[in-house]
Amino acid sequence: MSIITLGIESSCDETACAVIEDGRIVRSSIIASQADLHSQYGGVVPELASRMHVEAIVPCIREAMKQADVDYPQIDAVCVTKGPGLVGALLVGVSAAKALAEVKKIPLVGVNHMAGHIAANYLTDTSWEPPFLCLVVSGGHSEILLVKDYSDMEYICATRDDAAGEAFDKIARVIGLGYPGGPKLDKASQTGDPKAFSFPAPKISDSLDFSFSGIKTAALNTINQVRLKGEEVDVNDFAASYQDAICSILCDRLLQAVKKTKMKKICLAGGVSANSCLRKKITDMAEKYHLQVCLPKMAYCTDNAAMIASAGYYDYVAGIRDGLDMNAYPSLEM
Repeated sequence: MSIITLGIESSCDETACAVIEDGRIVRSSIIASQADLHSQYGGVVPELASRMHVEAIVPCIREAMKQADVDYPQIDAVCVTKGPGLVGALLVGVSAAKALAEVKKIPLVGVNHMAGHIAANYLTDTSWEPPFLCLVVSGGHSEILLVKDYSDMEYICATRDDAAGEAFDKIARVIGLGYPGGPKLDKASQTGDPKAFSFPAPKISDSLDFSFSGIKTAALNTINQVRLKGEEVDVNDFAASYQDAICSILCDRLLQAVKKTKMKKICLAGGVSANSCLRKKITDMAEKYHLQVCLPKMAYCTDNAAMIASAGYYDYVAGIRDGLDMNAYPSLEM
């Protein structure tokens, strides 16, 4: 008999709800984006995000249930992002999930947001299963995990300072692309020359850890030097060169992790997994070294509730449950 999970996601600026069957089949996936609202401020305003979640959460749940053609007695678990994320935003989803679980007498499962991003691969390729290496890249995370089983993951490396997505967003703002920086930087790079500017790679010899503060500082210095000469930075060339440098660092570390672990299966997760340069480099690397690869569908790269319902399904079948004392955890670790 199929297991149906309802997913709720509200960790940042997307209010999302989804219904998933057996952790892999998407029955519905609803997303109410706030990107247009926050773009005028150059980034997410936490208080506004929380208010918009309050307005959107109930309509999203109703629409997800309607499109999936299910009623609450058919839902086996309510799965909700409990962290990491913006605490006010998280609390909206957590409160809604706890209310549903209590009123409808449905088991509650709190999900780590990054575990959800990893689960996006299960929705993309229904045959994809552990063990595998996953490069997790988002605005706040840059790490490589060895996924031994659905709920058993080991850190291989992480960033020592800035995350790759943060480095993209910062420079996108400086060169006038605005918010959301990552996607706009990627679009601008399409007609640029990736060899026009050069940037340093981090020198870390004692681990596979990432570091993006140096390349971000180098980019800012380059921009300032060009402007001091009274010249304008070629946005497309700069975007292409900067993006290529960061994606090269990510792929280099992933290849080293492959060699270290002998793992032949690799995948991407997180918002930056939508980046065209990164996807091409990962695909080329997989072909060159005969690796099995999974790249999340574009619809599941950014925040969504389908991935939360999928990750929650595997916790649910493993017997994991949360009580009504579950809180929102803005700095939740994997």
